[in-house]
Amino acid sequence: MLRNMEASLMARDRVGIQDFVLLDSYTSETAFLDNLRKRFHENLIYTYIGTLLVSVNPYKELDIFSKKQMDIYMGVNFFELPPHIYALADNAFRTMLSEFNNHFILISGESGAGKTEASKKILQFYAVSCPSTKLLNNIRDRLLLSNPVLEAFGNAKTLKNDNSSRFGKYMDIQFNYQGGAVGGHILSYLLEKSRVVHQNHGERNFHIFYQLVEGGEEELLRWLGLERNCQRYTYLMQGNCPKVSSINDKSEWKTVRNALSVIEFSEADIENLFAIIASVLHLGNINFEASAQGYALLNNSQEIHWVSKLLGVPAPVLQHGLTHKKIEAKMEEVHSPFSVEHAVYARDALAKAIYGRTFNWLVNKVNESLANKDSSRKTVIGLLDIYGFEVFSVNSFEQFCINYCNEKLQQLFIQLTLKSEQEEYETEGIEWEPVPFFNNKIICDLVEAKHKGIVSLLDEECLRPGEATDLTFLEKMEEEIGNHPHFVTHKLANQKTRKTLERGDFRLLHYAGEVTYCVVGFLDKNNDLLYRNGKEVMRQSTNAIIQHCFPATEPDSKRRPETVVTQFKVSLVGLTEILMSKEPWYVRCIKPNESKQPGRFDDVLVRHQVKYLGLMEHLRVRRAGFAYRRKYEFFLQRYKALCPETWPHWKGTAAEGVLCLIKHLGYTPDEYKMGRTKIFIRHPRTLFATEDAFQVCKHKLATRIQAKYKGHRVKGKYIKQREAATKIENCWRGLMARKEKEKRQWAVKVIKKFIKGFMTRHEPASVDNSEYLAYVRHNYLTRLKENLPKTVLEKDLWLTPPPIMQQASQLLKKLYTQHMVRKYLRGITPQHKTQMVLKVQASSIFKGKKENYPFSVCMPFLDTRIAEEDISLKVLQMIRPERIQYSVPVVKYDRNGFRPRLRQLIFTREAAYLVEEVKIKQRIEFNFLKGVSVSNLSDNFLILHVIYADKKQNDNKQKGDLVLQCDYLFEALTKLCVIANKQDCIKVVQGSVRFDIHPGREGFVDFKSGQEPMVYRAKNGHLMVESRTKSRI
Repeated sequence: MLRNMEASLMARDRVGIQDFVLLDSYTSETAFLDNLRKRFHENLIYTYIGTLLVSVNPYKELDIFSKKQMDIYMGVNFFELPPHIYALADNAFRTMLSEFNNHFILISGESGAGKTEASKKILQFYAVSCPSTKLLNNIRDRLLLSNPVLEAFGNAKTLKNDNSSRFGKYMDIQFNYQGGAVGGHILSYLLEKSRVVHQNHGERNFHIFYQLVEGGEEELLRWLGLERNCQRYTYLMQGNCPKVSSINDKSEWKTVRNALSVIEFSEADIENLFAIIASVLHLGNINFEASAQGYALLNNSQEIHWVSKLLGVPAPVLQHGLTHKKIEAKMEEVHSPFSVEHAVYARDALAKAIYGRTFNWLVNKVNESLANKDSSRKTVIGLLDIYGFEVFSVNSFEQFCINYCNEKLQQLFIQLTLKSEQEEYETEGIEWEPVPFFNNKIICDLVEAKHKGIVSLLDEECLRPGEATDLTFLEKMEEEIGNHPHFVTHKLANQKTRKTLERGDFRLLHYAGEVTYCVVGFLDKNNDLLYRNGKEVMRQSTNAIIQHCFPATEPDSKRRPETVVTQFKVSLVGLTEILMSKEPWYVRCIKPNESKQPGRFDDVLVRHQVKYLGLMEHLRVRRAGFAYRRKYEFFLQRYKALCPETWPHWKGTAAEGVLCLIKHLGYTPDEYKMGRTKIFIRHPRTLFATEDAFQVCKHKLATRIQAKYKGHRVKGKYIKQREAATKIENCWRGLMARKEKEKRQWAVKVIKKFIKGFMTRHEPASVDNSEYLAYVRHNYLTRLKENLPKTVLEKDLWLTPPPIMQQASQLLKKLYTQHMVRKYLRGITPQHKTQMVLKVQASSIFKGKKENYPFSVCMPFLDTRIAEEDISLKVLQMIRPERIQYSVPVVKYDRNGFRPRLRQLIFTREAAYLVEEVKIKQRIEFNFLKGVSVSNLSDNFLILHVIYADKKQNDNKQKGDLVLQCDYLFEALTKLCVIANKQDCIKVVQGSVRFDIHPGREGFVDFKSGQEPMVYRAKNGHLMVESRTKSRI
């Protein structure tokens, strides 16, 4: 079984190797890339490393995500089919159901590598594969449609990705014991709020702004005070990229509106939500100008009006909150006016706070819709779709946080797949050759260590009194961590490196490579402070969402709130704890090129990603170690049915039972190792072969149990039914016997009457023979109906009638013959009728007289054999008044010497013409046509005899008889008879035919039969015509 499995696995690897574990040169990075490239160019975007899935973004649509594909991968072992994200999703799902534990799927990779799409495909697969009820379908639809909503509010176009997630998302999908999706929960991390007020060149704000402006209904836009023109809004034009060819904002708007309805957002919630989005756009258009004292003054009251209306905040209160700040000194409150610079900062801070808190409200609202009301225990599959590693030309605070997150996830990956792998082998006493790998803990400590980490230094600089700036923060880092091997600044760098760094930059050597960060803005973005009076303004809002986001009960502590990076660090610790409590599955996403072109594979870029994703280390671990490990108790409990000695109860230790079981299954020593508490299986296909065998065995066991149970239940019922059946059978047999007796009595009477009728059939009708005679009549008419003649020619095939039906038969025959004749006549066309008349004429002349006549019967006669355009125009002009009736090509034999010459024979209404090209050789008026002679043999010769007139007519060059050969002899002569109206002019002769060469001189044509048809001049001076006996024309 295992050999067959291995053969089938290799046969499926037609293009490259579908599992890198099977790669011969598994330590070669070049061989790894070659295999990945080969599969990518064949549109095979998925490849395994054991149970880890490597996905290469194709940047085009592929026909591998249909419902049919989902059905193929449902319930199939991991390596049974080519690699696919559906296979990983299905195996995580089935493992969760069988083992009743929690799992998560970690999807990682650079921005633009396809992480969000991979998450969508997994959700779509679960939506199709999970059990379906009305309630479950409702939850399924909400899970699916939460994606477009969160993407609209949390995704944006960046330089590397047109749909980049600007927040981290972890989604728990909750399943009941039957595998039905009964709920979900979403956690969000570090929304990039700064994008609301600023975007780099070539980037966009969050999708929802453009969707609202481009796709919103006209009535809605009027209510929100918006125009359908993105260039009118400052917050949408920072990156100067309002439209993107790959994004259809109008279509996405419809999707989001529909999704909000399905997720059960009320109309009031939807109106308040879009009012907030519009208010942010209006807020961005508020400008300030300096007064004579240098204080900020508002110069566009229209925008203030719309913000006031949409948020439900009094305009004076809003105006005062944007131009003043509140200062508390002991028991007094002082309102200090802003400068223009501070007013712009306060406006942007308010816009970010409004959008950020609204986003959190949106996530909570979605969670309420997905909440599972059942308190029973659930199993969970988590999907982690979080920002990928980012390296831009200018990297700021956001990139620092995103890359810090990726460092933590890489550390988690190391702990769960590499380090934990080795530690587990050592714990179980399995011999293991350590695999060297880069442990990025040194980088994580550089960022998050207490007191000396970058996060601590940044918070310390933000909180210390005095003038703290971004440059003082940089100096602080140089003092505290300047000696760290993974940290360098312009001041600390050597001369060569210093050329690549600005004075306000610092560089970290991440696991994925070097990244240079610009320190400008770090302190402001980390503080993310909203002035106290800004909160107070929002607390006066009548917008229900704003009231929820800025509650009056929120403590207004004078202590500074936690910084952004600290909040993010805490949330990452919580995320790590969540993931460490679940069984991991991995999807590693790779982007093949930076330009998002299909079919292009950039070796340098892919090599870099393979390195920082730790794929080579993972491959080395898989090849060096064992792909599957399980506690003896669980392994034996699941597969004990495969061995007669362990089924149904094993009385020894679990380890002894497993050893007995695998010996029965035929495991070879190199396929497994026995640990202290677990069995280790080297190849996944070994496990899957065992699982296949178990599935077969399980069905057999179920069948046996069903058989026993059914037998027990049915046995008593069967006995009762047998007794009842016996009684019913006796009654039935009696009934059937009585019916049979009555039937036989009736049959005897019928047979007697039939025999008596047969004996008296010739006597006059009476009571004794009336039924028999009726039967005879009916029988004859039935047979006659099935054997009626098909044509008039078959009228003599009439069925012979019995004596009693003689008269009726004759009458029926006459009527049916008339019916066939009438039917035949109705089907004859005028052309067919004319043809029949000519054929009858020919038959009366030649039938029984000329040998080859029978062969001509089946050949239809034509109106002419020479088209008018094939006759000389000069000839036509001469004979046209007489009207041509028929023409045919002939061979004319000279009267002297019998030389053959090709001529045309033309019949008009008055005469026959012999024509040579443009010259009429002879004209024979029908009045002077004495007759026509033909032989009785199968030749095609005819002699036209003419009547000689007086001497005067001889002077007009009256010529002698014509000797002609014509391939259409019967047709031509029949036409001549009809046209000349001379029915008896044709004479069929035997032997010789005499003809006049000219008056006073005669010649002869002799006819005889021979082996081959020949025409020649005989020694006696006659024209000899030999014809083949019974030859066909």
